Amino acid sequence: MSDTAEQSGRRTGEPAEREPAEERRKRLRERRAAAHRGARRVLARPGFVTSLRERLALLDGAAELYDLDEPSDMYGNGVVESLEEKAAALLGQEAAGFFPTGTMAQQVALRCWAGRTGSQAVALHGLSHPEVHERNAFSQVSGLRPVRVTSAPRPPTADEVRELEEPFGSLMLELPLRDAGYLLPTWEELNQVVEAARERDAVVHFDGARLWETTVHFGRPLDEIASLADSVYVSFYKSLKGYGGAALAGPRWLVEEAKVWRHRYGGMVFQQFPTALSALAGLDRELPRLPEYVAHARVVAAALREGFAAAGVPWARVHPEVPHTHEFQVWLPYDADVVAEAAVRQGEETGTLLFSRAWDAPGPGLAVTEVAVEETGLEWTAADVRAAVAGLVARLSPEGDA
Repeated sequence: MSDTAEQSGRRTGEPAEREPAEERRKRLRERRAAAHRGARRVLARPGFVTSLRERLALLDGAAELYDLDEPSDMYGNGVVESLEEKAAALLGQEAAGFFPTGTMAQQVALRCWAGRTGSQAVALHGLSHPEVHERNAFSQVSGLRPVRVTSAPRPPTADEVRELEEPFGSLMLELPLRDAGYLLPTWEELNQVVEAARERDAVVHFDGARLWETTVHFGRPLDEIASLADSVYVSFYKSLKGYGGAALAGPRWLVEEAKVWRHRYGGMVFQQFPTALSALAGLDRELPRLPEYVAHARVVAAALREGFAAAGVPWARVHPEVPHTHEFQVWLPYDADVVAEAAVRQGEETGTLLFSRAWDAPGPGLAVTEVAVEETGLEWTAADVRAAVAGLVARLSPEGDA
């Protein structure tokens, strides 16, 4: 998300300074990043906001994950192959291929499926990542044709897939659907959607960048979830805090064909051992903790609702009310720039940064942001969350500027 009107350090309620909007946005981004780095208490501390020294520390203990006396990798062998094998086993798939980005991995996967099905049409949600965040890469780069099943802020239904007027060769499902609030269908609904695609002789691909944290909601192990699809993509940095990279898992023929296209797309990187080792570290250290993060996210979400109610905020929403993963949305009845300024000020003045991500304006007088609960968030009690909400709301009022 990105703030719609970043502030330049002015206190809430003061007139806006006469400077370009982009400059204000830049200044607030810098303040928010500084507040995050300096905060004593945050709900999550993503790797990308930490220093290079801290990022390099991720590889401390790497010798426990892989034999560091083995030759270094070249063009995808060695430690990269070891990571691929581990990912395939975790996802219950025959094989997996490492890609530098998820954007590349999914384009390649769906291009390969298009060759098999004879259809360039990919059915997907209008809020899915390729539609919102990839600058029309499917059509501009890979010759694929996106067909929207729905654009409603919820997962697609089996009836919508079954009744889609246009033919399609592949159905892509983003699990969870990030831009709708990290939403997931129920296990029964997911099975029904997959079956509806099968009825139309379509293959099913999971955009599972964050599939790792869906096991609590579905009540199923990761390999059982992934095995519903013909292929699945997962990210190594979004939840696992690796340096980057992704895996495409599925039948061995698909992965081998995808590696050919990976080379053609410029993804045949000479050496990738730092990224591969960081991914192995994430699988070893973060993956087992994700269920704990999801469980505590539900505690935090409930405390946020209680805190805003106690503070007398007339309309506030946590979406979904019970988070499906360890990430969710918070909606408030204020201008996005006002909330963004107050949130940053709270971090600067108290060392407690309740909301560390940017705020968007989905409509006049509305603000929405995303919340993640990770290791540092486990230290927060419900009372801590409610107290932080009270501090934020105080900074949103005129009296809070005094």
